Amino acid sequence: QPVATSDFYGFKRFDFKYNGISSIIVTPKKSHPARPWIWRARFFGHEPQTDVSLLNDGFVLVYHDVAGLFGAPSAVARWNLFYDFLVKNLKLSPRPVLEGMSRGGLIILNWAKQNPDKVAAIYADAPVCDFKSWPLNPNKNTPGDAAQCLKAYGLTAEQAAVYADQPFDNLEALANKKVPVLCVCGAADSVVPMVENTNILVEHYRKLGGPIRVIAKHDCEHHPHSLKDPSIIANFLKANSI
Repeated sequence: QPVATSDFYGFKRFDFKYNGISSIIVTPKKSHPARPWIWRARFFGHEPQTDVSLLNDGFVLVYHDVAGLFGAPSAVARWNLFYDFLVKNLKLSPRPVLEGMSRGGLIILNWAKQNPDKVAAIYADAPVCDFKSWPLNPNKNTPGDAAQCLKAYGLTAEQAAVYADQPFDNLEALANKKVPVLCVCGAADSVVPMVENTNILVEHYRKLGGPIRVIAKHDCEHHPHSLKDPSIIANFLKANSI
């Protein structure tokens, strides 16, 4: 299929379709021998400082679109196919690091739970860990996203209210593999409140013996994501993957 090339902060960016799905690969100027890669979920190019830092250290940056699927099983299946392509055909490391901002938390955590042996580390930034918090919370005024989320999961509103496999549920396999998780959140986030999302993830994961660290940005709302200086995030991901 046709590949479009462009520049991404001084690195070569390749846009293409895989199985009809929009995909992006950005290559470093000099690859690390371990062929590490960071898998970006949603909002490609937003607050790119961690991605750029890792590109400078030889990581490949990858994106495979799962917009509108809210981490549902169909999104996990889509990522499974793309993972196989990247590892088998492009010889990337079998254990990438995952990066998910906001609703991107749904897919990175759900995919990691299903593939605990294929994840080196997880960077979750203000992650949605429960679709009842967002987008199904009626106070968030997101009826379009809520309807799309229910459709993606094949659930009624009543079924969604008692759905028991949110990203912070059933973490046993991930914890057993000791996959390290770093969460960066705004302490005053009202869109994806920590008390409804990250705090529960931390409680569940720690109870199972999983390693997880939280950086809570004082008085910070949902935006901006990431950190101005991404070195803490980048160093965490590098330390656990190369």
